[in-house]
Amino acid sequence: MKYAIINNEKVEATKGAKGICPSCGSDLIAKCGELKVNHWSHKGNRNCDPWWENETEWHRSWKSNFPKEWQEIVHFDESGEKHIADVKTKNGWVLEFQHSFLSQEERQSRNLFYQQLVWVVDGKRRKTDKKQFEKMLGESVRLKTNIPIVRAHFPDECRLLKEWHNNSLVFFDFGEAENTDQSILWFLFPKTASSSAYLSPFPREKFIEIFKSDSFGEIYKNSISPIHTEITNGERRQQEANTQNRSNSLSRFDRYMRNKQRRRRRL
Repeated sequence: MKYAIINNEKVEATKGAKGICPSCGSDLIAKCGELKVNHWSHKGNRNCDPWWENETEWHRSWKSNFPKEWQEIVHFDESGEKHIADVKTKNGWVLEFQHSFLSQEERQSRNLFYQQLVWVVDGKRRKTDKKQFEKMLGESVRLKTNIPIVRAHFPDECRLLKEWHNNSLVFFDFGEAENTDQSILWFLFPKTASSSAYLSPFPREKFIEIFKSDSFGEIYKNSISPIHTEITNGERRQQEANTQNRSNSLSRFDRYMRNKQRRRRRL
């Protein structure tokens, strides 16, 4: 945990300091060493949020791009269940920076809990992930769209896509979080009916700017959602065309027999 409450203020960990957990109100002690980033910890093995994980430098650097008052926010749902969001904007968008592996069930639980959740996934956790991703991009097809979008026909051959290709809003990060000028994230569109995956490059600096200005809701409504709808409609049109082509390719006898069977069913 990056922050504890001291004198009603959010304070980062310093050697020898003591604070209060913003979630459960219990005592926290500062852990400051050379192997891990400075952080606050509950006494003993206690942890008030089962979703909370130890942070890496990558994780901490990402959070630091946003206002302190947006970081480590205790979020409640209607039932009273609570968890600590990495970043939560004033408009209710939650950013989760994910380094370690999460099962599909765990991801779905967080999507349902936070409702407006965007994932930023560390694409360099495993040594081969970036190489697999680049190979997948090299074999993908560029769509004829105003913004660059690629279609990956076999997402299961890339472990990152296999793990994250669902209904989540996901950005993959393959660079160092502090180098924002030329760094690119890759946005993975939510899953469609086909087995293909769709991705689009997204400048890291623009991503940070959009969330700091709390305007992602507009981007989602005016760009991401319409593009996703058009992709889905395009897949449906293509499927209908393929079905029609297969129908037209039937021999005259095959068409006669198929129509005869239909008449029998109607009778």
